[in-house]
Amino acid sequence: MTTVLRLAIQKSGRLSEDSLQLIKECGIDYNKSDNKLTSKAFNFPIEFLFLRDDDIPGYVADGVADIGIVGENVFVEKAQPAEVVEKLGFSKCRLSIAVPKTFSYNGIKSLHGLSIATSYPNILASYLAENEVKAEIHEISGSVEIAPNIGLAEAICDLVSSGSTLISNGLKEADVVLQSQAILIANNNLNLEKKKILKDLIFRIKAVQQAKNKKYILLNFPNESQEKIISLLPGVKSPSIMPLASEGWSSLHSVVNENEFWEVIEKLKEAGAEGILVIPIEKIIL
Repeated sequence: MTTVLRLAIQKSGRLSEDSLQLIKECGIDYNKSDNKLTSKAFNFPIEFLFLRDDDIPGYVADGVADIGIVGENVFVEKAQPAEVVEKLGFSKCRLSIAVPKTFSYNGIKSLHGLSIATSYPNILASYLAENEVKAEIHEISGSVEIAPNIGLAEAICDLVSSGSTLISNGLKEADVVLQSQAILIANNNLNLEKKKILKDLIFRIKAVQQAKNKKYILLNFPNESQEKIISLLPGVKSPSIMPLASEGWSSLHSVVNENEFWEVIEKLKEAGAEGILVIPIEKIIL
């Protein structure tokens, strides 16, 4: 019987969409039906389990799923015995304490003796204990941001992305408790066959991650500018340079980070580069 790695993914929502997009970028084909909770890949030994995000750490720890993609905030809150094998770099957010705009906040000790509403009582309790603050924790699920307005609590501890939800409810972000992103977790007792499949999956994931925010650049330049051009585009190890049919000119192929793209392009033009072609990179194998 062929060994199959079971991967737990959130069944709906942004994290689910980003997780499945990563799987596709890894070259893994599958069929996902809206009314099915499982699916198998056609070209990779992996089976998908579509679950509630809160359940994923427990399912992985218990061995029902071998691995799972889950928000770091959920994993830390649930405190299940599983291994974090890779940080995935998407679905980034932060768990923050927020207070009404009129609240005079001078650090976490401002909340001493007050009440805080949250869906993450364990993370909050640990944070308060680390800072020697005693506060009452109200555990609620959903719509945490309305708690101060209805008199349930003086402050909240909730996930923040853009901060627009806080603003619309008359709140301000006061303290970041935890930075979070999607992570890949694994059961602590995988057998050798499943560890091999997981290693192959991580290899594909890293190839996709290494290509993020990078562009492949091809350009022509006068030979006297070669040293300057290479200093701007060092490449993964070193750039590829080939002579052109036109005497005194060469072609260079290299890679540039997206964040440095426009600044580098301007400098390349100043150094005499012409015919600059910029191409997206799908995967990089280092």
